[in-house]
Amino acid sequence: MALGVANAAPAVSQTRAAADAGPASAAAAPVLPGYADLADLAFRAPVAAVVTVVDAIRLKKEQAVGVAPGQFRFYVTATVDSLIKGSGGLTGQVSYLVDLDADAKARPPKPKGMRFLLLADRVPGRDAELRLVAPEGHMVWSAPLEQKLRDILTAAAAADAPPIITGVRNAFHVPGALPGESETQIFLDTADKRPISLNVLRRPGEAPRWAVALGEIVDESAKPPAPDTLLWYRLACALPPSLPAQSTANLSGGDVDAARADYALVLKGLGPCGRTARGN
Repeated sequence: MALGVANAAPAVSQTRAAADAGPASAAAAPVLPGYADLADLAFRAPVAAVVTVVDAIRLKKEQAVGVAPGQFRFYVTATVDSLIKGSGGLTGQVSYLVDLDADAKARPPKPKGMRFLLLADRVPGRDAELRLVAPEGHMVWSAPLEQKLRDILTAAAAADAPPIITGVRNAFHVPGALPGESETQIFLDTADKRPISLNVLRRPGEAPRWAVALGEIVDESAKPPAPDTLLWYRLACALPPSLPAQSTANLSGGDVDAARADYALVLKGLGPCGRTARGN
């Protein structure tokens, strides 16, 4: 079966339990992916859609080169229930290759009738065929999963969406008039050249405060970004683990140490990115 698809992408492991239990339990089985993993996929995929499988043909071993142990490759035909993302729309029915985990008894799963969330690309010249963008781009559908994806895409499409961080440009540290008082500003590079900076303020007898400025003016009342938001993701998943040497080249020794400590404070406040998907 020559489909013109270069690589089939395996489905996430959560498919195993849902496929074994059948369509009725599919909505209860999935565990939502982390924000970073889902955002990575969302921004890579030209197409995001909810589909229902109407046919799934299991390929023979000679047609399924590279399938991992415990998985089976299927040629799936599915109806498009809703298009979440995709310029130009989609046909009412699409097909794609996917590797699915065996069920609990090591048998081929039965995906027919199940709903999935696809994050995919179009196959050039074949309007009704898709190619998953990553192994994790095929997820058992649930309403919370769909809403989480929609929230990410809506935030990214907003006029005031935070820019993509590409690096750290310069860091400045200014000691205050009182012992223990200081301010650090760390300016970041962005893909579209929009200004963004990290700002850390220390005052005697108070816990240090930090915030993000999305513009030239620093708002002292600003707060750190909430976890699992687009600004948090842009920062937590893009900032290097320590200040690059060139960003502190114009600072004295003591100011360099202070800037590094304040940068570490920001990273601790952001917490880990949480990216786990092997395909991202």
